[in-house]
Amino acid sequence: MLKKQITLYQGKQALAYADVNIIIDVLRAFTVSDYAFQQGVERIILASNENEAFQLRDENTYLSGEKNGGYQIPNFDYGNSPYALSMISLHDKQLVQKTTNGVAVTLTSLNAQHVFVTGYSNAYTTAKYISTLKQCQKINIIASHPTGDEDLACAEYIKAILLNQYDQRQHLEEVTVYRILNSEAAQKFHDPKNTKFSILDLGLCIINTRNNFVMKVKQKKLLITIKKRLFKL
Repeated sequence: MLKKQITLYQGKQALAYADVNIIIDVLRAFTVSDYAFQQGVERIILASNENEAFQLRDENTYLSGEKNGGYQIPNFDYGNSPYALSMISLHDKQLVQKTTNGVAVTLTSLNAQHVFVTGYSNAYTTAKYISTLKQCQKINIIASHPTGDEDLACAEYIKAILLNQYDQRQHLEEVTVYRILNSEAAQKFHDPKNTKFSILDLGLCIINTRNNFVMKVKQKKLLITIKKRLFKL
């Protein structure tokens, strides 16, 4: 059996073809995606800009996203809030996402046989699923924030699981959560005066949900979507 070749990146990169690309956005884009699928969304469309997102809106399609450091885009239905999405039914609905890091980096990381997105909430399931794929040796893990330790911590967590290079999973998860909570990006969620960033969102971003699905990116012509693929741990 060939040894896995796993490379970690941060931010947008010009990547050579790989068997698997995993794009991570913990705070909060792909935690939003995770909870949207838990709430029954049919699919998620990734938009490169606001105009594209507005063109995709219809009565069955909600817009979710952020700009300027995480603030809700005007006239979008939702911001970048997993808690807000966790409180509504999304059955028979579509979601369009536009975010500064997670979505943007995903749209430039499609050069692979398999492309997955995840936050920490779905990271364990994602790593376990990828471990079952045959002939997948070259794996890129991309922490979408160019400098943030929250995404890098999650990337290192996934790598450790893929390579089975850890003594105790509980300790590994505790260290990962500690780094997420103490990352620079997380500090605005701790500030009670900053009402635009909810501690409830941060709470959902550090729960390892052990879901029964992974989030796989599909490209059909110019439309880039995330679809739920069932996987039982």
